Amino acid sequence: MRRSKKERQKLLIEKINENPFVTDDALAEFFNVSVQTIRLDRLELSIPELRERIKNVAEKQFDTVKALPIEEVIGEIIDLQLDQRAISILDIGPEHVFSRTKIARGHHVFAQANSLAVAIIDDELALTAKANVRFTRRVSEGERVIAKAKVLKHEKERTKVEVNSYVEQELVFSGEFHMYRSVKYMQGEKGEHEDSN
Repeated sequence: MRRSKKERQKLLIEKINENPFVTDDALAEFFNVSVQTIRLDRLELSIPELRERIKNVAEKQFDTVKALPIEEVIGEIIDLQLDQRAISILDIGPEHVFSRTKIARGHHVFAQANSLAVAIIDDELALTAKANVRFTRRVSEGERVIAKAKVLKHEKERTKVEVNSYVEQELVFSGEFHMYRSVKYMQGEKGEHEDSN
């Protein structure tokens, strides 16, 4: 079904609001038009290009990572609310893939998710105690992986973090990370509750 330009542009705004990291190529494929048409639509609608949209999201105020130096986080953190949620993006380049197949090595996708699970912890000490992970589809060179983490629950000195990673809103990896954190934080947070046990 061919949409009118007005309909396409309305839907384009919705798609980009839904996923600010969607590429022009993916949009062109979705709307069954050329990449040039998508670029012209964006220009008319004053929607910045992808790199600019990423920068805008990254410039929004978010918490500072405590548990590890920011340069040790795999991928670029674009949203972080400590002990609540976090998002990072990782562009899969030649250095992340097997040279013959151009498929990403699993440890890079895992490392992005794991370092995000560490980064979300509001403590200077955070270590992965246990992880249950599942790779749901292969990731190829040139794709962008968006990892979304959220804290599920705190228990004693452990915090359970769920991380789901997507390429173009398709789930490629999911993991549940049991993070060890220093006891002093948890005592400060739940001191009375711990003493009563």
